[in-house]
Amino acid sequence: MDSLLLSSFSTPSVLSKGGKNWRRCNLKNVEFPGSYVAYNVSRLKVWKVRENTCSAVFQPSSLKHCAKGSETFVFYQRPNERFLVKAAGGQPLESEPKNDMNSAKDALDAFYRFSRPHTVIGTQALSIVSVSLLAIEKLSDFSPLFFVGMLEAIVAALLMNIYIVGLNQLYDIDIDKVNKPYLPLASGEYSIQTGVMIVASFSILSFGVGWLVGSWPLFWALFISFVLGTAYSINVPLLRWKRFALVAAMCILAVRAVIVQLAFFLHIQTHVFKRPAVFSRPLIFATAFMSFFSVVIALFKDIPDIDGDRIYGIRSFTVRLGQKRVFWICISLLEIAYTVALLVLGHTILASILWTNAKSVDLSSKAAITSFYMFIWKLFYAEYLLIPLVR
Repeated sequence: MDSLLLSSFSTPSVLSKGGKNWRRCNLKNVEFPGSYVAYNVSRLKVWKVRENTCSAVFQPSSLKHCAKGSETFVFYQRPNERFLVKAAGGQPLESEPKNDMNSAKDALDAFYRFSRPHTVIGTQALSIVSVSLLAIEKLSDFSPLFFVGMLEAIVAALLMNIYIVGLNQLYDIDIDKVNKPYLPLASGEYSIQTGVMIVASFSILSFGVGWLVGSWPLFWALFISFVLGTAYSINVPLLRWKRFALVAAMCILAVRAVIVQLAFFLHIQTHVFKRPAVFSRPLIFATAFMSFFSVVIALFKDIPDIDGDRIYGIRSFTVRLGQKRVFWICISLLEIAYTVALLVLGHTILASILWTNAKSVDLSSKAAITSFYMFIWKLFYAEYLLIPLVR
């Protein structure tokens, strides 16, 4: 099958997008004008095949075809490679049969994308572990009680995070068709009803865990995150705060910098260890430093999304000021934060890496900007590994 498909290419070329290879086949000798382009919209299995008069969005599978006139063109994928080919003699190739294993993988793959895993890792898992460690005063604090309390916080926060990112996708379907077509709602893998069911279930589960744990700091962290996340996305009068650049940035700052640091620290300090609330120097440092980082993420996330935001009236800072200006504002803010925090050697190293990478970013390439945005998230993760060392 592979040899047949490869031999069917006419003038193939290998290009790169976001670090991933993809192939394009220009069909110049067929009986109708135009060309078909197979391209990778993410590292995941969602693809589009476009032509000026024939367009189809394909659900994940290993083989699809689009026919026009007497010609049949086949979109084929195998691990790390994607091909668009013409079936010999105009005869369509049959799709590989799906089995239960493939269906389960596709379902997990779609939910993985829906959950926006980079936010789960940074805003929930790593941040809660890091902040919880700030409450450790002596070796005996590393007890089963501590680990259970930390796990309770992680589970409740993870469930709430999926509610927040899912709700945003529900109200951004049209925008995501331009900015993030690989997301399940934008690609059509999830119906609106499925999205509603997921976000409703996860919000209920999150509050249920918070209530069962019986920790007021944890419960208030969930409640405030719920309110701000809803106000940020939902399209009703006086809400959908993401339309307003400053308000949107303040929402993200409040959740990622203030609530995550203070509420989850107090959950461990007062609920788990039964100690009085104390705002230690490391906690104040963590809150201040992550405020800088949260502002940067709030600004930077809109740089690759400028096209859809401009079309649908989202007045982000990037839309108002331009990509280049906002990009260098973000870099400057992070470099200032790293300079102030030079008491930790790791910050010097991270500042150097940031500057070196920033200078090489092609601001005319959406793929390059998106890749650098994910690099910013990796710096965010790295910071949570350093915070427990600040004493």
